Amino acid sequence: MREIIYITGTDTDVGKTMATAALAATLAARGASVAVYKPTQTGVPPGGHGDMDEVARLAGVAVVREGVRLRHPMAPVAAALREHRRLPSLAEHVDHISELAAVHSHVLIEGAGGLLVELDGQWHTVADLAGATREVARTAVVVVCRSGLGTLNHTELTVEALQSRGLPVPALVIGSWPSAPSEIELSNRDHLHALDAAFLGSLPEGASKLDPHDFRRLAPHWLALPGWA
Repeated sequence: MREIIYITGTDTDVGKTMATAALAATLAARGASVAVYKPTQTGVPPGGHGDMDEVARLAGVAVVREGVRLRHPMAPVAAALREHRRLPSLAEHVDHISELAAVHSHVLIEGAGGLLVELDGQWHTVADLAGATREVARTAVVVVCRSGLGTLNHTELTVEALQSRGLPVPALVIGSWPSAPSEIELSNRDHLHALDAAFLGSLPEGASKLDPHDFRRLAPHWLALPGWA
């Protein structure tokens, strides 16, 4: 069964790229054929090291793609306006994803910022993209959340937004788990476990600093995937 897995977040800088890399490494370790696509990459100059470069480095996935790369570290529409660039349309993103899904068992889509960040200047978001590719392959959604104060509200708002659009009940990942968690963080994790969503696990703080060999070896121990390979 081919599957498209969307990795979105409760906010920006919550650990989506690390979660994408860990998911890719875990699926690849199970023998899955994995490709990764990011519709919009902002804040990286041409030739710079972007999120997809980091996923390829850590997870060892050979097929990584970007819909567009923009220099300014802003939301996609604002960044494109500053550069006088055209953003890919929703249909173009669907075409790219469909091409990848035709030859790979699992296609991971890393969003930009949170779930409802606009991708194309036509008010389409990652949520809309996930809805548009449901006919291409089975769809799953992973929400990456913070460990600290405020994460419960942000996570439940994101889950509610997904469910209100008829998208699958998401799975949850804590994007960065400290080596010495506070009482608040431990309580938050317990609460996230209790939500009506699969809790896949927590990525250790500093995972990006690991040697790629160690990252690939450890990633399957961080995440408990619900039969995605």
